[in-house]
Amino acid sequence: MAISYVQPFLSPRTPNALSTPTMSSSLSCMVPSQPFLASLRVSTAHRSSMQYCSSRLRGVFVNYTSRTRTSAMLRDRAERTEDHPLVGDSMDTVADKQVVGMPPKVQERDFSGTPYVPVYVMLPLGVINMECELVDPDDLLNQLRILKSVNVDGVMVDCWWGIVEAHAPQQYNWSGYKKLFQIVRELKLQLQVVMSFHECGGNVGDDVNIPLPQWVTEIGRTNPDIFFTDREGRHNPECLTWGIDKERVLRGRTAVEVYFDYMRNFRVAFDEFFEDGIISEIEIGLGPCGELRYPSYPAKHGWKYPGIGEFQCYDQYLLKSLRKAAEARGHSFWGRGPDNAGSYNSRPHESRFFCDGGDYDSYYGRFFLNWYSQVLVDHGDRVLALANLAFEGTCIAAKLSGIHWWYKTASHAAELTAGFYNPCNRDGYAPIAAMLKKHGTALNFTCVELRTLDQHEDFPEALADPEGLVWQVLNAAWDVSIPVASENALPCHDREGYNKILENAKPLNDPDGRHLSAFTYLRLSPVLMEEHNFMEFERFVKRMHGEAVSELQLSSE
Repeated sequence: MAISYVQPFLSPRTPNALSTPTMSSSLSCMVPSQPFLASLRVSTAHRSSMQYCSSRLRGVFVNYTSRTRTSAMLRDRAERTEDHPLVGDSMDTVADKQVVGMPPKVQERDFSGTPYVPVYVMLPLGVINMECELVDPDDLLNQLRILKSVNVDGVMVDCWWGIVEAHAPQQYNWSGYKKLFQIVRELKLQLQVVMSFHECGGNVGDDVNIPLPQWVTEIGRTNPDIFFTDREGRHNPECLTWGIDKERVLRGRTAVEVYFDYMRNFRVAFDEFFEDGIISEIEIGLGPCGELRYPSYPAKHGWKYPGIGEFQCYDQYLLKSLRKAAEARGHSFWGRGPDNAGSYNSRPHESRFFCDGGDYDSYYGRFFLNWYSQVLVDHGDRVLALANLAFEGTCIAAKLSGIHWWYKTASHAAELTAGFYNPCNRDGYAPIAAMLKKHGTALNFTCVELRTLDQHEDFPEALADPEGLVWQVLNAAWDVSIPVASENALPCHDREGYNKILENAKPLNDPDGRHLSAFTYLRLSPVLMEEHNFMEFERFVKRMHGEAVSELQLSSE
C-alpha cells in the first residue's frame, strides 16, 4: 500500500494540529506520481474557482487501499455522473503541489494518557413506537448490557414530539420513555435526550416514519404556510417554519410556546432522572433532523447529492419578514427571493447567483443572505433562551449539520441555501457560535468521520471538504470557549473512520489542549453488534477514553 502526503487543498483555517505527527512544514517537494494525478482528474474549467478559494485549500492523506464503508454508503445513496463537465483530465491546477512519500502502513497515534472523551451511542430511531411503547425491551436490555461491558458512557434517545403530543395540544404521553429511562438508570448509564420537534422519515438513515403531531398536520391542511416552502410553492411538513415562531397559529399558541410547553412538561415528568444525574444533556431540536438549518435539500422534493439545494423562505410569514427587512433597508424591491439561484440539483456554476462572481456577492445578494442567515440565528436564540428556562442547571446542546459539498468553491452554495452564510470571504459559523455562547449551549457537530480524499474519489464534481469544514466549525466554537461535541454523519465500522474521529476529537499538539467534550456514535444496530465490528468499536472507545490498546501501527520516529 503506497501512501503519499498531498496538498492540493490548503487552508489557513487548518493548522498543523490535524496533521499526522510525522508531517512538518519543512518537507521537501516531490513530483506527483502519474497514478495519483490521474485519480484526481481536476478540470481546468474550475481553475479560477480554485485560485479564488485558495485560502480554503487544505492537506489530506492519500490511501490507495479500499475506501471506507462510509464512502461506499454515500456512493450507494447518490447517482454518479461519469461524464460531468467538472471532471476533466488536466492536473495543471495542482501539479505544483507537494507530494511526499510515506511508510507503507497507515500510522496511528497513541492516545493512551490523552483526555477522557465520553462516548455515547444513539438508540434506534424506532425504539419507542407511535403508541409510546418501548419496543422489545428484553432485546434492548441485552444490547445495553453489552455496551456497558465495554464502558460506553451512555446512550442518546430522541423524544419525538409526534409521539408524545400526538393527538391534542398539551396532552403528553411519556410512558414508553419512562420505561426506557428506568432501564438505563438500572445499568448506571447516562442519557443524552433530544427534544425532537421534526418528523422522522425521508432522510438518510431514517428507517421509521414518525410525522409531526396529528393536530399540527391538521392545521397544516388549511394553512400549509406553517411549513417551510420553496420557490415553486412546495411545502415541507418535516418541521415548522421559523416564520411562525411568534405567530399564534397553533391553536392559540406560537411555535416557541409549543416548544417551551413540551420541554417544561418533560422536565417535570422526569424530575427524578435529572436529580439523580442520569440525564447528562438535553439537545434541543432546532430544525430538520434536529439540526439548526433550513430543510434545503429534501429528498422528497427530488434533491440528490451533491445538488446545491434551494432557499426555503417562501411561506407567507418569512416572505413578510423579508419584505419588512427590505423596506427598512430602503430598497423595497429587494423583498423577494433570488430568481436565478437554480434548483435543488443544480451545480454552482450553472446558476448566475452562485457562480464565481455571481449575484450572491452583489449588494442585493449580501442583503438577502444576511437576512436569511439571521432568521436562522434568531430562531436558535429564541428557542435556546426558553430551553434554559425549562432545563435550568442542565447542560443543553444544539446540533449543526456538516454541509461539506461545494466547500471548495467561492460561494459555498449548499451552505448558503441551508442558512450558513459562509462564502470564502466570510466566516458564517462565528455568529452561530456567539449565539450558542450567549445561552451557554454546547455545539454538537456532524461528519467528523468523513475524509476529504474519500469524497474527492467518489464525487470529484462535488468539490467537498469535510475536513476543512469540521476544522472551521470546531474552531469557531472553541474560539468562544463553548463545549464542542460531535457525532458521525453516516454509519462507521472501520478503523480508518474511527482514526479520523479520534484525530478530530483530540487534535495533535493543540497548544490549548482542546478536545471534544463528548462523542455520540450513530447508531446501535445489528451491524454494530457483529463480532468484528464490535471489537473495533470497543478498541475505539478505549482510545477515546485515553486507554492503551494493542496492535497500534505507530510511526518509527
